[in-house]
Amino acid sequence: MYKMVAIDLDDTLLTVDLIVSTGTIQAIQDAIDLGIVVTIATGRMFASAKNIAQHLGLNVPLITYQGALIKNIAGNEVLYERLIQPHVAHRLIEVAKENNLHLQVYQNDILYTASDNEFIRQYYDSVKVPYTVEPGLGKLADGGFTKALFIDAPDYLDQLQIELRAEFGGNAHVTKSKPFYLEITHPQANKGIALLHLAKKLGIDRSEIIGIGDSYNDMDLISTAGLGIAMGNGVEELKEKAAYITFSNNEEGVRHAIEKFVLSPAKVLQ
Repeated sequence: MYKMVAIDLDDTLLTVDLIVSTGTIQAIQDAIDLGIVVTIATGRMFASAKNIAQHLGLNVPLITYQGALIKNIAGNEVLYERLIQPHVAHRLIEVAKENNLHLQVYQNDILYTASDNEFIRQYYDSVKVPYTVEPGLGKLADGGFTKALFIDAPDYLDQLQIELRAEFGGNAHVTKSKPFYLEITHPQANKGIALLHLAKKLGIDRSEIIGIGDSYNDMDLISTAGLGIAMGNGVEELKEKAAYITFSNNEEGVRHAIEKFVLSPAKVLQ
């Protein structure tokens, strides 16, 4: 049997209305009752992921910030942390200024933005995460960022992604979590690396892990897990890499996957 299930949040566990269905919550709790470790692997900040995890009844470390931070649910123990290096952080701020781009950064689980603009307000409306306006983001850069996020038109970010990957090389991990979100983290901060780190801590083998996601930033998650599952609403590139494609986030795709690969096999063994 599988011993661990790592689930992305947005467009995976969460519906378009940003809720988790009652049936999915029950499936997760049934898996936990079997002794399965069910955790979250998200690009969201820890504080945001923690609220959802507590609603689900989870009491395990959470993978957040695309894998840059793993923390226990109480928030008092850091199991893994990788920060964007200061020189990369400063350069990202320069790129934002040179191209008049919206850049938001995360440090010590606080979301910072240089100005109170439409991008940050729309972001707040979508995830309900409070933010702090700090015109001088450069003052924070020396401390490194947990994550940096550009928000702009998808086509523009596609090109920017190519340029940043070429410029930073192995000094940063650059990926898109949504068509209009381009996220930058430490090179050792992705969901796959974080997943293996957590699994090792818990004594779980890679082959015993299920990873479920929907977007480009979930590539490492599903390719690292023993069983990689893509959502029905996922991007085509992820579906091509997945071992199984479940229903969409609005059709209880996570519930279906847990019932099929965790709960049903458990009943057979009983």
